[in-house]
Amino acid sequence: MKTLKMFGILGMVAALGLGFAMRLTAAEVVAKSTLDNLQAAYNGESNAKARYDAFAAKADAEGYKSVAALFRATSRSESIHAAKHAVAIKKLGAEPKAVIGKSDVKSTKENLEAALKGETYEKESMYPAFIKQAETDKNSGAVMSFKGALAAEVEHAKLFAQALKELDSWKEAGKEFYVCTVCGFTMSRILPKCPVCAAAKSKFDIIK
Repeated sequence: MKTLKMFGILGMVAALGLGFAMRLTAAEVVAKSTLDNLQAAYNGESNAKARYDAFAAKADAEGYKSVAALFRATSRSESIHAAKHAVAIKKLGAEPKAVIGKSDVKSTKENLEAALKGETYEKESMYPAFIKQAETDKNSGAVMSFKGALAAEVEHAKLFAQALKELDSWKEAGKEFYVCTVCGFTMSRILPKCPVCAAAKSKFDIIK
Protein backbone atom coordinates (compact mmCIF):
# COMPACT_ATOMS: atom_id res chain seq x y z
CA MET A 1 0.00 0.00 0.00
CA LYS A 2 2.98 2.31 0.51
CA THR A 3 3.73 1.94 -3.19
CA LEU A 4 0.25 3.14 -4.08
CA LYS A 5 0.60 6.17 -1.85
CA MET A 6 4.00 7.05 -3.28
CA PHE A 7 3.25 6.82 -6.98
CA GLY A 8 -0.54 7.05 -7.13
CA ILE A 9 -2.78 4.62 -8.97
CA LEU A 10 -1.89 5.97 -12.44
CA GLY A 11 1.82 5.71 -11.83
CA MET A 12 1.41 2.19 -10.52
CA VAL A 13 -0.39 0.99 -13.62
CA ALA A 14 2.03 2.81 -15.94
CA ALA A 15 4.88 0.96 -14.27
CA LEU A 16 3.06 -2.32 -14.68
CA GLY A 17 2.44 -1.53 -18.31
CA LEU A 18 6.08 -0.75 -19.04
CA GLY A 19 7.89 -3.66 -17.47
CA PHE A 20 5.61 -5.52 -15.07
CA ALA A 21 8.27 -4.93 -12.43
CA MET A 22 5.65 -4.36 -9.74
CA ARG A 23 3.31 -7.12 -8.62
CA LEU A 24 0.27 -6.54 -6.44
CA THR A 25 -2.30 -8.96 -5.10
CA ALA A 26 -5.98 -8.59 -5.92
CA ALA A 27 -6.55 -7.00 -2.50
CA GLU A 28 -3.73 -4.48 -2.94
CA VAL A 29 -4.69 -3.39 -6.44
CA VAL A 30 -8.13 -2.10 -5.44
CA ALA A 31 -8.09 1.69 -5.28
CA LYS A 32 -10.32 3.87 -3.11
CA SER A 33 -13.22 3.92 -5.55
CA THR A 34 -14.49 2.61 -8.86
CA LEU A 35 -13.53 5.93 -10.44
CA ASP A 36 -9.91 5.41 -9.35
CA ASN A 37 -10.03 1.89 -10.76
CA LEU A 38 -11.49 3.10 -14.05
CA GLN A 39 -8.71 5.67 -14.35
CA ALA A 40 -6.14 2.98 -13.58
CA ALA A 41 -7.65 0.66 -16.18
CA TYR A 42 -7.85 3.45 -18.77
CA ASN A 43 -4.21 4.30 -18.16
CA GLY A 44 -3.20 0.64 -18.30
CA GLU A 45 -5.05 -0.09 -21.53
CA SER A 46 -3.67 3.07 -23.15
CA ASN A 47 -0.14 2.00 -22.26
CA ALA A 48 -0.84 -1.54 -23.45
CA LYS A 49 -1.93 -0.24 -26.86
CA ALA A 50 1.31 1.73 -27.23
CA ARG A 51 3.38 -1.22 -26.03
CA TYR A 52 1.76 -3.71 -28.42
CA ASP A 53 2.20 -1.32 -31.34
CA ALA A 54 5.92 -1.21 -30.52
CA PHE A 55 6.04 -5.00 -30.10
CA ALA A 56 4.34 -5.44 -33.50
CA ALA A 57 6.97 -3.27 -35.19
CA LYS A 58 9.74 -5.34 -33.57
CA ALA A 59 8.12 -8.62 -34.62
CA ASP A 60 7.87 -7.35 -38.20
CA ALA A 61 11.54 -6.33 -38.13
CA GLU A 62 12.55 -9.79 -36.87
CA GLY A 63 10.44 -11.58 -39.45
CA TYR A 64 7.69 -12.86 -37.16
CA LYS A 65 4.81 -11.76 -39.36
CA SER A 66 2.03 -13.66 -37.62
CA VAL A 67 3.24 -12.55 -34.19
CA ALA A 68 3.15 -8.97 -35.46
CA ALA A 69 -0.46 -9.52 -36.53
CA LEU A 70 -1.32 -10.80 -33.04
CA PHE A 71 0.25 -7.75 -31.41
CA ARG A 72 -1.65 -5.44 -33.77
CA ALA A 73 -4.90 -7.24 -32.94
CA THR A 74 -4.33 -6.95 -29.20
CA SER A 75 -3.42 -3.28 -29.64
CA ARG A 76 -6.76 -2.71 -31.38
CA SER A 77 -8.53 -4.59 -28.59
CA GLU A 78 -6.88 -2.53 -25.86
CA SER A 79 -7.85 0.71 -27.61
CA ILE A 80 -11.50 -0.40 -27.54
CA HIS A 81 -11.25 -1.22 -23.84
CA ALA A 82 -9.70 2.17 -23.14
CA ALA A 83 -12.52 3.90 -25.00
CA LYS A 84 -15.17 2.01 -23.03
CA HIS A 85 -13.44 2.83 -19.74
CA ALA A 86 -13.35 6.48 -20.83
CA VAL A 87 -17.12 6.50 -21.30
CA ALA A 88 -17.62 5.10 -17.79
CA ILE A 89 -15.23 7.70 -16.37
CA LYS A 90 -17.11 10.56 -18.04
CA LYS A 91 -20.41 9.28 -16.66
CA LEU A 92 -18.91 9.80 -13.21
CA GLY A 93 -18.15 13.42 -14.08
CA ALA A 94 -14.38 13.02 -14.57
CA GLU A 95 -12.00 13.15 -17.53
CA PRO A 96 -9.95 10.10 -18.57
CA LYS A 97 -6.24 10.52 -17.84
CA ALA A 98 -3.31 8.49 -19.15
CA VAL A 99 0.43 8.84 -18.79
CA ILE A 100 2.02 6.96 -21.68
CA GLY A 101 5.48 5.71 -20.81
CA LYS A 102 8.25 4.48 -23.08
CA SER A 103 7.76 0.86 -24.11
CA ASP A 104 10.49 -1.58 -23.09
CA VAL A 105 11.02 -3.39 -26.40
CA LYS A 106 13.28 -6.45 -26.47
CA SER A 107 13.33 -9.53 -28.70
CA THR A 108 10.01 -10.86 -29.99
CA LYS A 109 10.26 -13.89 -27.69
CA GLU A 110 10.90 -11.65 -24.67
CA ASN A 111 8.11 -9.30 -25.75
CA LEU A 112 5.68 -12.23 -25.91
CA GLU A 113 6.78 -13.33 -22.44
CA ALA A 114 6.24 -9.80 -21.09
CA ALA A 115 2.84 -9.56 -22.79
CA LEU A 116 1.77 -12.91 -21.32
CA LYS A 117 2.77 -11.78 -17.82
CA GLY A 118 0.83 -8.57 -18.20
CA GLU A 119 -2.33 -10.23 -19.49
CA THR A 120 -2.12 -12.89 -16.79
CA TYR A 121 -1.87 -10.20 -14.10
CA GLU A 122 -4.89 -8.38 -15.51
CA LYS A 123 -7.07 -11.50 -15.80
CA GLU A 124 -6.10 -13.01 -12.45
CA SER A 125 -5.72 -9.97 -10.19
CA MET A 126 -6.49 -6.54 -11.59
CA TYR A 127 -9.85 -6.91 -13.33
CA PRO A 128 -11.40 -9.35 -10.83
CA ALA A 129 -10.59 -6.86 -8.05
CA PHE A 130 -11.94 -3.93 -10.05
CA ILE A 131 -15.16 -5.82 -10.84
CA LYS A 132 -15.68 -6.62 -7.18
CA GLN A 133 -15.27 -2.96 -6.21
CA ALA A 134 -17.61 -1.79 -8.98
CA GLU A 135 -20.25 -4.28 -7.85
CA THR A 136 -19.87 -2.98 -4.30
CA ASP A 137 -20.29 0.57 -5.61
CA LYS A 138 -23.31 -0.57 -7.69
CA ASN A 139 -21.80 0.89 -10.86
CA SER A 140 -23.21 -1.38 -13.57
CA GLY A 141 -21.50 0.54 -16.38
CA ALA A 142 -18.08 0.00 -14.84
CA VAL A 143 -18.87 -3.66 -14.16
CA MET A 144 -19.70 -4.19 -17.84
CA SER A 145 -16.60 -2.34 -19.01
CA PHE A 146 -14.33 -4.30 -16.68
CA LYS A 147 -15.94 -7.66 -17.52
CA GLY A 148 -15.61 -7.03 -21.24
CA ALA A 149 -11.93 -6.26 -20.84
CA LEU A 150 -11.41 -9.28 -18.60
CA ALA A 151 -12.88 -11.65 -21.20
CA ALA A 152 -10.50 -10.31 -23.82
CA GLU A 153 -7.45 -10.48 -21.54
CA VAL A 154 -8.16 -14.17 -20.91
CA GLU A 155 -8.10 -14.81 -24.66
CA HIS A 156 -5.03 -12.62 -25.16
CA ALA A 157 -3.13 -14.69 -22.60
CA LYS A 158 -4.08 -17.90 -24.43
CA LEU A 159 -2.94 -16.50 -27.77
CA PHE A 160 0.37 -15.19 -26.40
CA ALA A 161 1.05 -18.57 -24.77
CA GLN A 162 0.32 -20.34 -28.05
CA ALA A 163 2.59 -17.99 -29.99
CA LEU A 164 5.42 -18.60 -27.52
CA LYS A 165 5.00 -22.37 -27.74
CA GLU A 166 4.88 -22.35 -31.56
CA LEU A 167 7.15 -19.37 -32.17
CA ASP A 168 9.05 -20.76 -35.17
CA SER A 169 5.83 -21.52 -37.04
CA TRP A 170 4.59 -17.98 -36.44
CA LYS A 171 7.29 -16.44 -38.63
CA GLU A 172 5.34 -16.64 -41.87
CA ALA A 173 2.41 -14.36 -42.53
CA GLY A 174 -1.01 -15.94 -42.81
CA LYS A 175 -2.62 -15.91 -39.39
CA GLU A 176 -5.67 -13.69 -39.12
CA PHE A 177 -7.30 -12.27 -36.03
CA TYR A 178 -10.75 -10.83 -35.54
CA VAL A 179 -11.45 -8.05 -33.05
CA CYS A 180 -15.00 -7.19 -32.04
CA THR A 181 -15.26 -3.42 -32.37
CA VAL A 182 -18.11 -3.36 -29.84
CA CYS A 183 -16.41 -5.00 -26.85
CA GLY A 184 -12.81 -5.64 -27.94
CA PHE A 185 -12.88 -9.45 -27.76
CA THR A 186 -10.14 -11.00 -29.91
CA MET A 187 -10.63 -14.20 -31.90
CA SER A 188 -8.25 -16.37 -33.91
CA ARG A 189 -11.07 -17.60 -36.17
CA ILE A 190 -14.21 -16.06 -37.56
CA LEU A 191 -17.40 -16.73 -35.63
CA PRO A 192 -21.04 -15.93 -36.49
CA LYS A 193 -21.16 -13.49 -33.60
CA CYS A 194 -19.02 -12.25 -30.72
CA PRO A 195 -19.11 -14.79 -27.87
CA VAL A 196 -18.95 -11.96 -25.31
CA CYS A 197 -21.37 -9.26 -26.50
CA ALA A 198 -23.19 -11.11 -29.34
CA ALA A 199 -22.26 -8.46 -31.92
CA ALA A 200 -22.59 -9.69 -35.51
CA LYS A 201 -19.42 -10.68 -37.39
CA SER A 202 -19.92 -7.60 -39.57
CA LYS A 203 -18.69 -5.68 -36.50
CA PHE A 204 -15.32 -7.50 -36.47
CA ASP A 205 -12.06 -5.91 -37.62
CA ILE A 206 -9.89 -8.37 -39.56
CA ILE A 207 -6.21 -7.98 -38.72
CA LYS A 208 -3.40 -9.86 -40.46
